[in-house]
Amino acid sequence: MMIFMVSLAGIPPTAGFIGKFYVFMSAVEAGMTWLAVVALIFAAVSAYYYLRLVMVMYMREPGEATATSPRLVMSPTLSIVLACAVAGVVIFGFYPNPLVNLATQAVLTLK
Repeated sequence: MMIFMVSLAGIPPTAGFIGKFYVFMSAVEAGMTWLAVVALIFAAVSAYYYLRLVMVMYMREPGEATATSPRLVMSPTLSIVLACAVAGVVIFGFYPNPLVNLATQAVLTLK
């Protein structure tokens, strides 16, 4: 969960950082620098909330479990799917070229 929240916050080296970087750069290249600045401010605000949630999840003592509290059962299938998702977020953060090339080809077919 921490990796996903860090990615949503746009902290490198995750795919969320690459996505935000390309969106901000395209706004600047389109002459909408003001929009990129506003988006950057809101990204910083959202990073505060995302990282605060991570802090609450991992840095505080868990409360006492009651009979009505739901429990997450980690099946092997769920573990494999989560591991693949985390690997994808980190791998595309380090090496985003396959996704960028795919997006570029998709845009070129629209023209």
